[in-house]
Amino acid sequence: MFEKEKQSVIEAGIKLDRYGLIALSGGNVTLRMPSGEILVTPSGMIYEDMVPEDVLVMDIEGKVLEGERKPSVDSKALLYILKKMPQVNAVIHTHQPYATAVGLITDELPCNLTTLANATRGAVKVCPYSSAASMQMGVETVENIGDKLAVILKHHGVISVGDSLKQALYACVYLEEAAKTYSIAYGMNPNVPLMTPEQIERAVEVFRHYGQGTTDLPEELQYN
Repeated sequence: MFEKEKQSVIEAGIKLDRYGLIALSGGNVTLRMPSGEILVTPSGMIYEDMVPEDVLVMDIEGKVLEGERKPSVDSKALLYILKKMPQVNAVIHTHQPYATAVGLITDELPCNLTTLANATRGAVKVCPYSSAASMQMGVETVENIGDKLAVILKHHGVISVGDSLKQALYACVYLEEAAKTYSIAYGMNPNVPLMTPEQIERAVEVFRHYGQGTTDLPEELQYN
């Protein structure tokens, strides 16, 4: 069941590799179905080698409903996030290098680009360390993410969330772009200019009208 959705999970994983957010079989992708079932990528498989049958169907408690593969070792943490955040339907975990590097030297990636404001809704917090396969990954995410769409796991990587795979994917991709830009700017001058709260708020609102399936930008948000 859910063949089309399983394929979309695989395609999201392939895009993580394409944008340099993972290597080989790193990271994972999780998607909640409207009927409540959870699609989880298998442990230790390269996304390009996956077929829909490799993606597992689980319930929110972690029982495998369909699939012969071993689920991601992070499944407990991923399911914890989905259980505690009912507004979230997709969770992506990556090992993206620039965001992870920023997390080694600061407690927050400040908002320095409109795309970061667009995709994560502002600055992204750095969580205390939690190892792979630990429930603590999920606990730290829930406790630190607030109203944003991503967190950085210290010494580990990134977790992004969304109401769809697209939203979660945008969050981790644009987070990496912002982290890379911040790293380059910081190397030239540690006093990196940041966006104001007003600029961030406007960027978040503008992004709600981004794409072909949304309404036109309200007049009050348009520049003269």
